[in-house]
Amino acid sequence: MPPENGLWLICPVCKHANPVGREFCQKCWGATLNSVEPVSTQEKDEIIERWQSHLKHKKKIKLIAIGVISLFALVSATFLGLYCFTDLIFTPPQSVNSNPLTGEWSMFRHDLNHSGSNDSSDSSPQGTLKWVFSTDAPIHSSPAVVDGIVYIGSRDGKLYALDAATGAKLWEYETGSWVDSSPAVVNGVVYFGSNDGNLYALNAHSGEKLWEFRAAGGVTSSPAVADGIVYVAARDYKLYAVDTATGTELWNFKANGFITSSPAVANGIVYVGSNGGSFYALHARSGRFRLYYKTYHPILSSPAVNNGTVYFTNSSGALYAIDGQARNWPREYEIKPFWIQMWAFGLPVPTPPLPSGFTWAINLGSKSSSSPLLANDTLYVGSDNKLVAVDLQSHENRWEFEAEGAISSSPAMSNNILYVGSEDGRLYAVDATTGEKLWDVTTEDKITSSPAVANATVYIGSHDGNIYAIE
Repeated sequence: MPPENGLWLICPVCKHANPVGREFCQKCWGATLNSVEPVSTQEKDEIIERWQSHLKHKKKIKLIAIGVISLFALVSATFLGLYCFTDLIFTPPQSVNSNPLTGEWSMFRHDLNHSGSNDSSDSSPQGTLKWVFSTDAPIHSSPAVVDGIVYIGSRDGKLYALDAATGAKLWEYETGSWVDSSPAVVNGVVYFGSNDGNLYALNAHSGEKLWEFRAAGGVTSSPAVADGIVYVAARDYKLYAVDTATGTELWNFKANGFITSSPAVANGIVYVGSNGGSFYALHARSGRFRLYYKTYHPILSSPAVNNGTVYFTNSSGALYAIDGQARNWPREYEIKPFWIQMWAFGLPVPTPPLPSGFTWAINLGSKSSSSPLLANDTLYVGSDNKLVAVDLQSHENRWEFEAEGAISSSPAMSNNILYVGSEDGRLYAVDATTGEKLWDVTTEDKITSSPAVANATVYIGSHDGNIYAIE
């Protein structure tokens, strides 16, 4: 009820009306009323009405702000989820692929998928030595064959260009250390790495240097070239993407170990393994991380891609099949160990899922550095001293061919015949259907180079320092 004198004291904190004479607000006790000017009942009603209107306006602004922030958070979370875990926003460029011309073997394992296969002629090599070219040191590099020229590196520090028909030297280019990297030849330019830490780009016909790119470690990985970008790894733990025109770095990705594996590129995704035992999938244009898969043993082989599945071996002899489109879920390898422990102790948690990307895996032997070859429904790869044919449906071995030394060379195929080198110093020709040896050619030292097949001729290097052409 109104005070006898009709005057009120309005609390400056809560705007409650108090009768004149009170020292503190009877509602909030939040402020003294000694300094407050008395107001009439009419003034009191006007002040309270204005205050309530102010509160309603403030509440409306608060609700709008909460709505805007919530919407922004929802949009941001949705965008982040789509960005990190789907290809809806930044779809890998499907055009980033490459197919060599018929009859050519333009890079390590023939093409960017690392198919290792080239059916280019009605005839097949019969094991006859065509020519031999000698360098001054062992050869681990694998040859590329383009426009009638064989390109191959040697541990004498040089890259050689030889006439494919005669073996005559056309030119040589000397680097600062040995050349284990296998060259890639695209659009008249040959790209290769050297243990001196450089990636080189040379004119494929003259050997003239166009540019060099400096890494912080030796480049023994073999480059892959697609859509104006050359992808190559170094022993500084990094995979580099370099502009083919200028030699300028576009991006790099640091792995958990140095990389000798050669990258494969398929449908806009780069795949590579590291000596830290991890396999990576990256966006080809940006280098954005997509998948990380741990094998816990060094990956020395280079991946092969077929119908969206990536195949590779690790040094313990395991063969893996990985979904090439898969993505990791957040903090997967940090959360998973705790999840597994809780599940193992019988706590009420779901069964831990398999690692992201895992399709299947089998054990081939005790060690492997050979890169797989895929043809039809069969995978061919070296493990220990064997060349193994694996049925992609049953994952069982169809056959095994046994050499007298380890097979670290990667097989090549042409017209249903496999060609592979062994550390027993021989190049073998093996029937891809039966695993039967058709012929072999002996060199004077072990073979770790992988063969190239072009125009009914097999080209391969040996640790005896020679390059062999066999028809």
